[in-house]
Amino acid sequence: MGGEASTAIALREASVAFRLADGRIYTAVEKASLDVADGEFVAIVGPTGCGKSTLLNVAAGLLRPVSGEARIFGGPLAGLNADAGYLFQADALFPWKTAIDNVAIGLEISGTPRAEALARAQGWLDTVGLGAFAGRYPHMLSGGQRKRVGLAQVLIRDPKILLMDEPFGPLDAQTRQIMGNLLLQLWSAHRKAVLFVTHDLEEAIALADRVVIMSAGPSAHIIGDWRVALPRPRDIFEIRLTHEFHTLHREIWGVLRDEVMKGYAQAGQAVA
Repeated sequence: MGGEASTAIALREASVAFRLADGRIYTAVEKASLDVADGEFVAIVGPTGCGKSTLLNVAAGLLRPVSGEARIFGGPLAGLNADAGYLFQADALFPWKTAIDNVAIGLEISGTPRAEALARAQGWLDTVGLGAFAGRYPHMLSGGQRKRVGLAQVLIRDPKILLMDEPFGPLDAQTRQIMGNLLLQLWSAHRKAVLFVTHDLEEAIALADRVVIMSAGPSAHIIGDWRVALPRPRDIFEIRLTHEFHTLHREIWGVLRDEVMKGYAQAGQAVA
């Protein structure tokens, strides 16, 4: 029982299906099984539309599988996952609130006195390098700065699990690498379980302990699970230059490439 309880996320033969407008049933994900240990960083990569975000939403409790189950720290997941913080690709900041208020709001709505919430929010803004920007509104911040506020907004609640859906996708390449290093620093300090969805294989390898590959949809399923035996702590700028990184990238891409091409072919048929 102790081993199961130390598994932060356990998906067991989880299948997800949706009813289309014409009445047909579309199976997005079929019989996916995945474990994420407490403190482990797992990245999911796959073709566009393969169900990566669907699996993330199952772990968040936003979607219920039609068969199989999701378990969180050994217990069945019923409803929203209260142990998880979710960082989306799109900003989730309130435009009428300052950075510090955006970070503090998660504590305030749970009953923390405002003065305490603001003090803790300032601490998290300091941690993500935005201590001097507490009074700025989202439109006054760059894309990377807004992502830092988003990270602080999620982490201030001290979730045991971080669910991240292509959080750095909209950023330019240099800012993505800076944000990746910040995420690794925060993860090393707090050791949350992380399930990280990305379309970028290089990003997945640079960040994660394991890289999981999904097939093209429909009925997408997990087709590969690679352990990333690269030393930590890592610097994303440097790790991508190593021979070990490129060897692993070639190995995984050899499997992923075929699925990406299938995904493009299916998208073209759908458009036609």
